[in-house]
Amino acid sequence: MAEEKTQAEVEETTEAQVEATEAPKAEKETAPAQDPQEFLENFNWEKYEQGIEKVEDSKLEEFEKLVSENFVDTADEEVVTGTVVYLTDREAIIDINAKSEGVISLNEFRYNPDLKVGDKVEVLIDIREDKSGQLVLSHRKARTIMAWDRVNAAHDKEEVVSGFVKCRTKGGMIVDVFGIEAFLPGSQIDVKPIRDYDQYVNKTMEFKVVKINHEFKNVVVSHKALIEADIEEQKKEIISQLEKGQVLEGVVKNITSYGVFIDLGGVDGLVHITDLSWSRINHPNEVVELDQKLNVVILDFDENKSRIQLGLKQLEKHPWDALSDEIKIGDKVKGKVVVIADYGAFIEVVEGVEGLIHVSEMSWSTHLRSAQDFVKVGDEIEAVVLTLDREDRKMSLGIKQLSPDPWTDITTKYPVGSRHKGIVRNFTNFGVFVELEEGIDGLIYISDLSWTKKIKHPSEFVTVGDTLEVEVLELDVEGRKLSLGHKQTTENPWDKYESEFGLDSVHTASITEIVDKGAIIEFNEDITAFVPQRHLEKEDGKKLGKGEEAQFKIIEFNKDFKRVVASHTAIFREEEKRNVKAAAKRQKAAADEAKPTLGDANEALQALKDKMEAGKK
Repeated sequence: MAEEKTQAEVEETTEAQVEATEAPKAEKETAPAQDPQEFLENFNWEKYEQGIEKVEDSKLEEFEKLVSENFVDTADEEVVTGTVVYLTDREAIIDINAKSEGVISLNEFRYNPDLKVGDKVEVLIDIREDKSGQLVLSHRKARTIMAWDRVNAAHDKEEVVSGFVKCRTKGGMIVDVFGIEAFLPGSQIDVKPIRDYDQYVNKTMEFKVVKINHEFKNVVVSHKALIEADIEEQKKEIISQLEKGQVLEGVVKNITSYGVFIDLGGVDGLVHITDLSWSRINHPNEVVELDQKLNVVILDFDENKSRIQLGLKQLEKHPWDALSDEIKIGDKVKGKVVVIADYGAFIEVVEGVEGLIHVSEMSWSTHLRSAQDFVKVGDEIEAVVLTLDREDRKMSLGIKQLSPDPWTDITTKYPVGSRHKGIVRNFTNFGVFVELEEGIDGLIYISDLSWTKKIKHPSEFVTVGDTLEVEVLELDVEGRKLSLGHKQTTENPWDKYESEFGLDSVHTASITEIVDKGAIIEFNEDITAFVPQRHLEKEDGKKLGKGEEAQFKIIEFNKDFKRVVASHTAIFREEEKRNVKAAAKRQKAAADEAKPTLGDANEALQALKDKMEAGKK
């Protein structure tokens, strides 16, 4: 049949060609050239295709009309609407009223996980016919073509759009909106801080387009903007009803080192760390945790009610009100050290009730020390109640009262004149504080440190921590004061030196130092003497210099003031005096020898008398 049909077609074609060939040449030359399009439109296809029943023109027209109405024009870059007719695990079959259905990967519908048969979707012809003759469509490309118009319209009209959260990125999320990758900042996801961004990935959410950068094709969306309007209304309603003392339910929104922010349903309030618990806490997370629901009381707010101060501990009875009436002054209590300061330590006797142990009540010692020398945070200790004021909610405690006062038998243990050993604890400009035992301190005045050394500051003689032997010089029981001496534990060398370096004694020494008004010489480690300027003169008229050795005469010795004055000049001046005296003595003796005696005078007188008498005769 096929062969016969083919043969017939060939014969018909041949006849047509022959007829055309046999046509008069004159006719061909005169007839105008026929338009190919017109030829195709007027060609009788029914004659050409033998064996096919001729179709009436009216039916052909009806068929062409149906085709134009039901089959789309598949021109390039044109977006058409199709219907989902079938879904597989990987693909969606879309009917676009073409000759065949098209195929789209389900990956292009990730933003719409609820896609179902019958849904209308926009598509673009991607491949008209693949290797298997299948029409391949693209929903993603269709959305991209239409996306910018829709995004701009949504931004201008402030419309709500649906977007698919694709993944996380630095500072926020990437959202598929109409096929465009838009940026969702972390601060725009919700009104409360987001701690887990991953919970939003692969979810479809509603957004508002808040910013478009046409130059860089950037789109910024916000989910927070959708709920802020509703929250603002709730906020106004809540604020209008706020009253001090009102108890509200809230959710812990944020925890900081200084307090906790509570979401009261669109309105945030702050519970300061001091209002979380009657007990001391180091950080609010010891009491509350994120997203925890709790009741709080309104303590205060500003005029605009924009800053709301909340309290949590105020919902409970104050611990001082629950403090047992049996506790009284003098009782022993146990507690935990919660805070340490330089001036003392705070002890929590019961939860929310604290007492202060001042550093002066930690030891009987009067030596200044820090509270950290006695206790540390967390220690469980016992103390004695010293004062108790329930109205002002104050309590002072002491731990030194747990041991006997060492001053009770001070006269027995440390009588005047007794000698002991103590530890140097502190210096002052005028003396040294020495601790004989815990709670017993005494003062050694700087003048009682050494018999011989001239000390300007105690640090020249001892250091903190040194052990010194002392003697009790004075005892004031009422004033709780001890006067001690160190030099009194040794013999006073000046008693011995008083005879050794007495007045007019002569000693050999070297000039140690030249000062303004003289010089200093050292006879030994204890005796240092001063030589006035005029007493430095030597026999030749020159003066002694530093390091020069010579003899010195003691011209002043004061044991009480430890003052010794010496002179070199007095050595040769005394010699001169002795020489002068000796010469004078010798001269006198010679004069005495030359002077006539009374007997000689009498003899001369008698001779003269005799001569005169002889002359008379």
